[in-house]
Amino acid sequence: MRPVLLDNVNHADLRLQTRLDASWGDAANAVPTVPAEFRQIQAHFPIVFQESGANAAARFQPVALLGLFEPHNRFLGPQGWRAGHLPWALERQPFLVGRDGEEWVVHVDLDSPRLSREAGEPLFLPQGGQSPVLERRLSVLQALHQGMLELPDFIDALLRHRLLEPMNLDVEQPDGQLRRMSGYFVIDEDRLAGLSGAAVAELHEAGHWLPIAMALASLSHLPALILAEQAQGVRLHA
Repeated sequence: MRPVLLDNVNHADLRLQTRLDASWGDAANAVPTVPAEFRQIQAHFPIVFQESGANAAARFQPVALLGLFEPHNRFLGPQGWRAGHLPWALERQPFLVGRDGEEWVVHVDLDSPRLSREAGEPLFLPQGGQSPVLERRLSVLQALHQGMLELPDFIDALLRHRLLEPMNLDVEQPDGQLRRMSGYFVIDEDRLAGLSGAAVAELHEAGHWLPIAMALASLSHLPALILAEQAQGVRLHA
């Protein structure tokens, strides 16, 4: 990775290839998401949670589940993306947020294979303004960054009300061996239903109730994800 500050002088001739490619890292079975994106994510993918590193601001990171195991993304096919929403974590590539003193600034990864000087959409217009594709990528990057800043409060609320429970699946491989899908957490539906009126009101007031409900509803996509894996020769162990 070679991130540098994005500007319309040094990068005036850069172009962006907007297609997805497994060789570019787009075949990941899970990508980070944030509560502000849950409405779009829950329409297509299960939302689960992973424990973050010790130095992370939020103790858990929500992710959109795109496949059961690495490196399988069942929504990425030979004809491109096969879902109605492209997760922000994929769409924002190859741009990332950096720091310039006290300010947040936009960087671009010059080592990204998505960038070219011959193929793709231009990043900047001839007069130096941002192209529509760049404006869209930067708006997605900003939304994702803002969501990450707000994530610790959301996770603290989940933990305070003990709304996360481990999710484990034992998956039988074609050779009969079991492979455990572990390390993920989901919203505990029973705990959520048992919350007091005061707790529910608190979550509503903080803006957490809707994304919690979206994350819970998103789990209805898990059976379809399992069936997709079964169609590729992997059977769920009963």
